[in-house]
Amino acid sequence: MNFSDIFTKTFREGFAGAELGFLEMMLVYALAVFVGGYIFLVYRFITRQAFYSRHFNISLAVLPVIVAAIILAIQSSIVISLGMVGALSIVRFRTAVKDPIDLTFLFWSISAGILCGAGLGEMAVIVSLIITVMIVVLDNVRIAKAPLLLVINMKEPDAEDEILKIVTEYCKYSRVKSRNLTKDRLHMIVELRTDRGKELVGKLAGQDGIFSVSLMEHDGEAVC
Repeated sequence: MNFSDIFTKTFREGFAGAELGFLEMMLVYALAVFVGGYIFLVYRFITRQAFYSRHFNISLAVLPVIVAAIILAIQSSIVISLGMVGALSIVRFRTAVKDPIDLTFLFWSISAGILCGAGLGEMAVIVSLIITVMIVVLDNVRIAKAPLLLVINMKEPDAEDEILKIVTEYCKYSRVKSRNLTKDRLHMIVELRTDRGKELVGKLAGQDGIFSVSLMEHDGEAVC
């Protein structure tokens, strides 16, 4: 018997020993459903998206069951495992991920399904709890207050220096991010940090030659 025969025999015996009964498979699926439902609830109550995607959240809950079924099928037969590899290799997902946290939940859901299908249900539960704690803790950590964006639409471009002088009086930090100059109008965006936003907007709105003033939160990363 050469090395190839030994390897083939060992490989087949490993798959043959991985066969599960109906009860064991139902327990695996039940655990996958439990973990999927837990991920569904965590995503629903933790994420703070402006547009909550209910269909995406349902997909997160269903994925552990699907992945667990695939893992069980791969463990049961060599032929099925090779077929699964070929079938999954041609699948292409082109849906854009709008928020990085969605990608985290997606990998979490897939990993939970793999762990359940591999018979590591305890690890799936423990990892899910650890991930939940990390998301909650890190989401509430604020290293620096996020900057604000001040959008000003004014009639006279020459009034920019006077506007920036007023901004400096009310702000701890300010920087012009963009200027859009048309024939008789200047559209300017200023990044700033201030605790007196209401007073600043009121002061600017009372200046002559200003059509509109908007102050909004900045969703980007804040650098200390």
